[in-house]
Amino acid sequence: MSAADDPGSRAGGRVTLPGVQLHVEDGGGPGPPVAFSHGLFWDTRLFAPQVAMLSPARRCIAWDHRGQGRSEVTEAGYDMDTLAADAIALLERLDAGPVHFVGLSMGGFVAMRVALTRPDLVRSLVLIDTSADAEPPANQPRYRLLRWVAGWFGLAAVVGRLMPILFGPAFLADPSRARERDEYRRRLLENDRVGILRAVDGVLGREGVADRLPTLRVPTLVLVGEHDRATPPAKARAIAEAIPGARLVVIPGAGHTSTLEAPDAVNAAITAFLDDVDRRQGADGRPGSLGTGAGSGSGQSGA
Repeated sequence: MSAADDPGSRAGGRVTLPGVQLHVEDGGGPGPPVAFSHGLFWDTRLFAPQVAMLSPARRCIAWDHRGQGRSEVTEAGYDMDTLAADAIALLERLDAGPVHFVGLSMGGFVAMRVALTRPDLVRSLVLIDTSADAEPPANQPRYRLLRWVAGWFGLAAVVGRLMPILFGPAFLADPSRARERDEYRRRLLENDRVGILRAVDGVLGREGVADRLPTLRVPTLVLVGEHDRATPPAKARAIAEAIPGARLVVIPGAGHTSTLEAPDAVNAAITAFLDDVDRRQGADGRPGSLGTGAGSGSGQSGA
């Protein structure tokens, strides 16, 4: 079964939080909870392969960020600090902390801010295809042009340009994965035009948090696609070097959406990491019980 088969259903409902109603999916087994924060242009289905793998044994909580997926399109609140506040309010509402917090791209921006603001809610961090920096100035003109075109002509006018940013060349060229590519294009086009433009503005206007990462004392796994163009491996390496004890894993052949492009490799890395953290921390999972993290220093595997 491929990631495009969307294992499981999109069952869930809206949870009312201060200033927004979020679509939330919450279920699974009795094990330590895992929270999933998706990237720009996506929704909870970005983590369908990971939820399918983990949910038999662990509680899995995923939500659509405001303006995306099935969540409310609000007038404001698309900056990363507000999205992090949404996540904190949700975890508190669900009485879910501390959680293993998994974030990809924009979801990683959120994950780092949650860990920095409320470390008591975070059992571990899994940061995938993301960056701790502000959007590089060199990227701004190209991305703002795409935003302008999408605003006037719709996402259909830019989806062809988005695919090579979001996916690696191996996935895009593989004839056996043509149906998956068609499905992901369809999902990109499902985005609400107003909501996604506001979300894009939030991502492009974000501030960096790299200088704050050395203060984190939470086990951290950093994953990055070998051919990630949006947040290249150098960005992941910088995160892993900044967070004490963080582990770095490069996913061979993957681009910026490695959870869908290489689900088996991502699942294997996440499973090994979570099992190790749980074994070391014990049942309550209170942050800090491991000292500096799950590893003895920054390491790397993969191509």
